[in-house]
Amino acid sequence: MSSSNEKNLKVALVGSSGGHLTHLYLLKPFWENKDRFWVTFNKEDAQSILQNERMIPAFYPTNRNIKNLIRNTFLAFKVLKREKPDIIISSGAAVAVPFFYLGKLFGAKTIYIEVFDRIDRPTLTGKLVYPVTDKFIVQWPEMKKIYPKAINLGGIF
Repeated sequence: MSSSNEKNLKVALVGSSGGHLTHLYLLKPFWENKDRFWVTFNKEDAQSILQNERMIPAFYPTNRNIKNLIRNTFLAFKVLKREKPDIIISSGAAVAVPFFYLGKLFGAKTIYIEVFDRIDRPTLTGKLVYPVTDKFIVQWPEMKKIYPKAINLGGIF
């Protein structure tokens, strides 16, 4: 891909607030020159970190919360239909699931980064999005046993 094409990419950065959001923010060298938007929880840390960014609030809590999974699935459909991102990037957690599955239907490429603190056990979100993820990134060699198609980049944050 030529660099002029790369600049025109539209990127969706999707993740929970807290550590997941911080991880995505640390990818700034990749996303800072691209058309982008964020989907995260409307919490204090997200408002602070993303004060100059376009942010779409997702529903929380998401841990084993079926009602908010359904609400976030409708949100994902609406947002993806309107925004049409080329790439969806996430490091978790559950809010990523509907965006990755629906994102594939909308033709987006997906990149998932399994969290650094998982050395030899997968996260629930990782297991759920692995089947539809174009580039699945792990940060420990042990994780290649769990996710054979993954790319091990070592500690990237």
